[in-house]
Amino acid sequence: MEHYLDNRIQELQRKSIKLIQTFSKASTQAEKFVVTMPEDFQRDFFSLIDQVNLSLMEDENNFYGYFLFQMSKEIRYDISSPTAVNFKGARYVIYFNPLLFLKLNIRQMQSSIQHEILHILSLHLIRAVKLKSRIHKAAIEMAMDIVVNVYLDHLPPYATTLEWVNKTYSLKLKPYQPFEYYVEELNSTIDFPRADKDKSSENREPNDTIKTEYEAGKTHDIWDESDLIDESTQQEFTEKILQLSRKGEIPTHVKVLIDLLKNSKGELPWNLYLNRLMGTVESNPKKTITRRDRRQPDRLDLRGELRSHKANIAVAIDISGSISDEEFKQALKEVLGIVKNYNHEITMIECDNEIRRVYPVKSVKDLKDRLHKKGSTKFSPVFEYANHHKVNLLVYFTDGKGEDKLSVIPRGYQILWVISGRGEGLSLKNPYGVVKKLSSVEVKDTALDVTDVKSGGFSMNNQERFI
Repeated sequence: MEHYLDNRIQELQRKSIKLIQTFSKASTQAEKFVVTMPEDFQRDFFSLIDQVNLSLMEDENNFYGYFLFQMSKEIRYDISSPTAVNFKGARYVIYFNPLLFLKLNIRQMQSSIQHEILHILSLHLIRAVKLKSRIHKAAIEMAMDIVVNVYLDHLPPYATTLEWVNKTYSLKLKPYQPFEYYVEELNSTIDFPRADKDKSSENREPNDTIKTEYEAGKTHDIWDESDLIDESTQQEFTEKILQLSRKGEIPTHVKVLIDLLKNSKGELPWNLYLNRLMGTVESNPKKTITRRDRRQPDRLDLRGELRSHKANIAVAIDISGSISDEEFKQALKEVLGIVKNYNHEITMIECDNEIRRVYPVKSVKDLKDRLHKKGSTKFSPVFEYANHHKVNLLVYFTDGKGEDKLSVIPRGYQILWVISGRGEGLSLKNPYGVVKKLSSVEVKDTALDVTDVKSGGFSMNNQERFI
């Protein structure tokens, strides 16, 4: 079958070359023109895609073939990669640019399709949106491709891989790390150029440009055209496709992604996410005369920077009465258990409509009995404090009821909201971070001493693998 497909590919390659010549001639005669495809070419191309799909379904990793079978398939000449995906009309759509796709051999075609499906399983279409406000677009795209490409063979030579990134940027990134690890490392170590707003994907109209060569940095632009639906609905839809795609043996890495997808529903383990963040949080830099300034290496009068081994972790707790003592004590013990593996400093912040107390914590013994206030809740005072005290990570425990908009904008630190098991959600329209939920904890009538707290409710036995 592979020999037959190779012949079909070569035949379509010849036709695509003629199409490129036609498009080039048309583009010189008009500033803008509509791409029209010969019906026989379109028919033959989709017939090839069907054959590639069949080859995936016959492969030992037939999961990808069954998944592709349930996706809509369209042709787009304006995408900068052989394939791309988004979510439209209650379906995942995979797009093909024949002028790029037909340059691949059969194995590379399979890998290109698998690449897009792995983006979906990794929830990258959702996770990328959450990072856009504070992370450079190029860092997000490179991190996503590193994560999925590590599982694929037969990649095209221009694919973004961990080896290529380490060599190109003189880095030593570790393999098989979580997406957040690569995002933070790339964003903090590489001087990416500023985005040209005039050429942003927001101003791009479908099919107004013919792409005949691969362009790094634009391969995920089509995600911006996805339909706007809530995260839980998209995850449920993805799970339905997964169930229909599980017809045979599933690759190990796909099983991991499926487990993560299931764990991401409902009450996501906030402690696992915090553990993941701790490996990526950037410590306060310190000046050194032994390293030149990274941005201006020729300025010998400027001192370079080294990362300090200590980061400032702020833990804020809403003391307005919305979180029970049991939840508070179990959660704080879990925080300390995670952070103790890192040489970071922890600052406790107790607040309601204003900050009531701030003190350092190194162990459970340093925790003080929680103040009990019955006032209203405001989030902004904590963020004002964090903005002025070089906080690297803020973990905020609350029932979620407070302002709908912060009076200050968080600057330069990551934020993890942890909502009480009895809370319904966060009142802020823009949380500026990730929102998780505490597992339900039995509320007792008597106060529980911190030393009596058991870790069963927040054990790491259910630890998800890092992807």
